[in-house]
Amino acid sequence: MTSIDTPPGPAGAELRSKTVTWHDPQATATAGRDRSGLEFLTAWLHGEVPAPPICELVNTRLVAVETGEVVFACTPDESVYNPIGMVHGGLACTLLDSAAGCAVHSTLPAGFGYSSIEIKVNFLRPIHLHTGEIHARGRVTKPGKRVAFAEADLSDTNGTLLATATSSCLIIPLTDQ
Repeated sequence: MTSIDTPPGPAGAELRSKTVTWHDPQATATAGRDRSGLEFLTAWLHGEVPAPPICELVNTRLVAVETGEVVFACTPDESVYNPIGMVHGGLACTLLDSAAGCAVHSTLPAGFGYSSIEIKVNFLRPIHLHTGEIHARGRVTKPGKRVAFAEADLSDTNGTLLATATSSCLIIPLTDQ
């Protein structure tokens, strides 16, 4: 929820705020330990597992999943703007990293997770509020037992490509921490 206040501020700028709520991230992580990546992501997609806090923070939701491929949707707001009046590239990178990583996750057996070890992003077009909803699609390009590779793209609802990424993920056993 966004609310607008107008106390005196620099150059008459309006003060805005955003309230973010989320579920206990440990509950989400625990729900994934005994499921394959595909089972876990499917449960998340259907609301049986709460989304991780980052999704609540940046207004992102998982909208499709199959083995080796996932899609996230996000509608950016002003809270992710950079100093020059457009969506910060870090949001695009976050969405691409999530899409590539979760695509890899969808190929893993129960008891295994992943950690991004490298991502290369190409920013192709600026993103603004008027861009509307954007979609990050991740695909596995080479699954692996120790390292897996994926690519992701970010586009608007018209299919205009906004950014692309390639990523590598370290496959790790999940243990009680």
